[in-house]
Amino acid sequence: MLTLTDLSKTFNPGTVNEKKALQKVNLHLAPGDFATIVGSNGAGKSTLFAAIAGGFYPDEGSVELDGQDVTFLPEHKRSRQLGRLFQDPLRGTAPHMTIEENLSLAYLRASRAKGGILSRVTKAQRELFRERLASLGLGLEDRMKQPVGLLSGGQRQALTLLMATLVTPKLLLLDEHTAALDPGTAAVVLDLTEKIVAENRITCLMITHNMPDALRLGNRTLMMDSGRIVLDVQGEERAGMTVADLLERFGRSTGRAMDNDRILLSGLE
Repeated sequence: MLTLTDLSKTFNPGTVNEKKALQKVNLHLAPGDFATIVGSNGAGKSTLFAAIAGGFYPDEGSVELDGQDVTFLPEHKRSRQLGRLFQDPLRGTAPHMTIEENLSLAYLRASRAKGGILSRVTKAQRELFRERLASLGLGLEDRMKQPVGLLSGGQRQALTLLMATLVTPKLLLLDEHTAALDPGTAAVVLDLTEKIVAENRITCLMITHNMPDALRLGNRTLMMDSGRIVLDVQGEERAGMTVADLLERFGRSTGRAMDNDRILLSGLE
């Protein structure tokens, strides 16, 4: 479903602020793969997502999505095939629009209906919105006419997740989408994520600083360092792996210990 080949990006080349953000990144995700990504700040995780989503064009390499080379496809065109959530719950929704209006925009943007975003939502589609909102278990189906700005951070993030998957995307990118939520709300959103991804067999990449979650969720765990994927574990190897094992493998791959306190502390929870 996703193939990255020798993907490289350097910001501010030839200056004192030069930053090699991605260095010859190679990755293949089969349809239905759910890979978690761990790495210190500056490892290249969010930059990798931006390259996939079309936030910038790479200096070298290619991005292929479902057999199509999208390396130089504009971001707005890729967005019809991608679902994306950010760390900030305020991103991804329009606060002054109602829940129903936000869902309508998401549906019409991602669907390939004639007329696209200028089409009108039908009664049947509104019933679909209500049904999908009810599946979240947050009571939002009874608040469809209320502005999204009245929702809590967790409710907004759950709504954004629903908007990103209302029309099943070819790829779902989750950039620490529970990091800004309190632990209880984060657990609810993670459970919803796992449920929606599994039920729709969505190919997914999820950045996290939580090491236990990185090993528990999905079927693969990737570790990044200095713009490279330095570890890719899956199958039986991953099934029997502990957080300590993962950190030890990271040390062997990079020649140094993990130094991110947030990641290290998550392993003690």
